[in-house]
Amino acid sequence: MQSEHYSGYRKNFSLILIFIVLISVLFILSLFLAYNFSKKFIENEFVSEKVKVLEESIKPYNEFFQNKVPEISYYNGYLDSATTAKFVDTILKTYPFVSKVIFYDLEVNNGPVRDGLNTGQFSLGPKLVYQFGDLVPMDSVKLFSRDETKKFNHRDDFNALGIKLISYVENLDTTKVPAQDELFTNFSNIRSNKITYLNIPRFEDLKVYKEMLRNKLHPSPVYQQDMLSFHMDPYKIRIINSRPLLYQNIRIEPLTYDPLNTSSEYIATEIALPGPFSDYKLYFISAKSFVDKEIRSYFIPISLVMLLFYSLLVLVAYLIFRNLNINHRMFKLQYDFVNNLTHEFKTPVSVIKIAGNNIKSAASLTERELKMYGKILDEEADKLNGLMNKLLAFTQIENNAIELNQDIVNMEDFIESTIESHNLKHPDFNVTYEVSGFSTFITDPVLLGSLFDNLAENAYKYSRPELKRLHITARLIKGKIVLRFTDQGIGIPAPEINHIFKKFYRIQNQYNQNGSVGLGLAFCKELVNYMSGEISVKSKVNKGTEFKIVLPYNN
Repeated sequence: MQSEHYSGYRKNFSLILIFIVLISVLFILSLFLAYNFSKKFIENEFVSEKVKVLEESIKPYNEFFQNKVPEISYYNGYLDSATTAKFVDTILKTYPFVSKVIFYDLEVNNGPVRDGLNTGQFSLGPKLVYQFGDLVPMDSVKLFSRDETKKFNHRDDFNALGIKLISYVENLDTTKVPAQDELFTNFSNIRSNKITYLNIPRFEDLKVYKEMLRNKLHPSPVYQQDMLSFHMDPYKIRIINSRPLLYQNIRIEPLTYDPLNTSSEYIATEIALPGPFSDYKLYFISAKSFVDKEIRSYFIPISLVMLLFYSLLVLVAYLIFRNLNINHRMFKLQYDFVNNLTHEFKTPVSVIKIAGNNIKSAASLTERELKMYGKILDEEADKLNGLMNKLLAFTQIENNAIELNQDIVNMEDFIESTIESHNLKHPDFNVTYEVSGFSTFITDPVLLGSLFDNLAENAYKYSRPELKRLHITARLIKGKIVLRFTDQGIGIPAPEINHIFKKFYRIQNQYNQNGSVGLGLAFCKELVNYMSGEISVKSKVNKGTEFKIVLPYNN
């Protein structure tokens, strides 16, 4: 049975060990795959998240281009230098990437104009040209005036947008009103680092412009047009790094920029800027060690979840293993219990049967034989009765089926009575005692007697013939009754200490081969618990054992 038990234990242990090894391998493999996934994900993020950085960084430019620039049309061509100065000052303060603005006060009529564009009876030319920005925004610098002899030198932006206007008017369908997007596109010109915008005329004015281009005479029409050229500085765009843990450095570089240092310790990506900044790009660069931190920050939560799952599997494996071992031990304990109980019953029954057969077969019995057989039958009956009472009492106590009596017990008288009963059974048993701090207390004398009897029997049974000694002390300490049973027996091995109070558990030694059922100390623990006390043990092999019992003092 013992070898079968250990065989089952080894088999269970091997299966659980294989299971743990397998899930550990899977755990390590999962960690490896999770790290590679995290690395790939962050590397993809490094490439894709640049779009968000671009969107956030050029948001002010989009607001400027879509909302602020079209405001010029609200003035219907009647901007002057003072009004323009206020308008431009707001722009320069709000949008630092606008470095300077050139304002063209234009005029459209049906006669030739100096330094203008003349097509048929359609003429577009400048009256005044001012520059704002660079140094002091509120100040303006006059670049050209029709009334002066100074040559008009800023013709590039004027010519480009003027020609675009003439081309649009020539192809204009006057039977339907053009869409705003169409007008905005044809009255603006986006070039490198520059946006030029001409205020959008009313639809009726556009019809007149078309008539003028067709050389149809009109009585000296004069129309006002305003054109502003916004010069941009891409290096003044405020870069908003929406992923500071991903991008270590972001800067604006020319589109043709190609770093000479291509060290493998760095990773880089880029994205072109839109509109007037199209000759430039956002250049992103990070050290691999910097990106590795972001990889780890993404990987660690995943690994912790996997570790939790792995720990749960290990815990389940441990619980299964523990339960299997408990089942094995319970089966062994039950098996041993049945064997021992059978032996405990069989011995007195056999003796009774032998004595009965001898009495039955004898023709006559002497008085001495009658006394001897009577004593044998009485003792064996007592053994059977004691065993049955112990089993019954243990079951009743476990199920709280007995009622605790409350009687006054004189401690010295009680211990002396216990010693006398054991000396009658074991004349070689030397029991001494000591009582201090109290003389009587209230408890159940029957349960206390069972406790004393079991511990005294244990002390006698597990002692060598020459050392069958027991010392009992009873003291009142801090309002508690402390009982100590100290013997000089064979002791209890340290690994067995935690098991001796378990039901059906027996220590395998030379004194316990034909021993008990394994209920004695378990019965003592149940008694102490039922009496609201505590029991503990200290022991050294070949030195002796001390049982300590603490009970409530009721007086």
